[in-house]
Amino acid sequence: PAQRKIRLPVLLALTVGLGVFVGIALGLLGGGGSILTVPLLAYVAGMDAKQAIATSLLVVGVTSAVGAVSHARNGRVQWRTGLIFGAAGMAGAYAGGILARFIPGGVLLIGFAAMMIATAIAMLRGRKTIEATGAGAGHLPIPKIVAEGLVVGLVTGLVGAGGGFLVVPALALLGGLPMPVAVGTSLVVIAMKSFAGLAGYLSSVQIDWAVATAVTVAAVIGALLGARLTALID
Repeated sequence: PAQRKIRLPVLLALTVGLGVFVGIALGLLGGGGSILTVPLLAYVAGMDAKQAIATSLLVVGVTSAVGAVSHARNGRVQWRTGLIFGAAGMAGAYAGGILARFIPGGVLLIGFAAMMIATAIAMLRGRKTIEATGAGAGHLPIPKIVAEGLVVGLVTGLVGAGGGFLVVPALALLGGLPMPVAVGTSLVVIAMKSFAGLAGYLSSVQIDWAVATAVTVAAVIGALLGARLTALID
């Protein structure tokens, strides 16, 4: 028991410290927040699977919203695409959050691991194409925005993955947006979907608000740093 009392503050401090890096990833890349946050909360903070996913949705939602504001001030958000995509994603995320109560936590973590593998493959295969994308602005067709928003939103609600790794390539490759604009617009979408997924989870999952608040504040600080770096990095 004495060792456990010593370990808890250490683990909490480590969790909060790593939360800063989660924010930097979100602010800089427009994605990756949940990919880092769910394992952080499950394996460092010691939360069970569903509590980690629900808390991740809160952390990533708030952090993405703050990061999006920072990007918007610098003209790096395409609101039409972001709001339509986000609205469709919210519907899918809320449904996913409710559906998750009927799925065992272990199965959800396996699903989350599958999303991590898919992320790695998508980034490795799509990187050269994204780098070659021109700086011309573009608009995704509304039916495509809605369809992809629903699918990505459902994934968000189920496994707590915000879907930035799907949204950013879609905006950059299909919409022809410059990467900084794709990142900023992605944060708008992620914030909307994360809050909708959280609403679905709150009906069946209790959140440790003290830990969630501490990690969220740390991640927000990281997101502001990441948003500044976006304008400086190719």
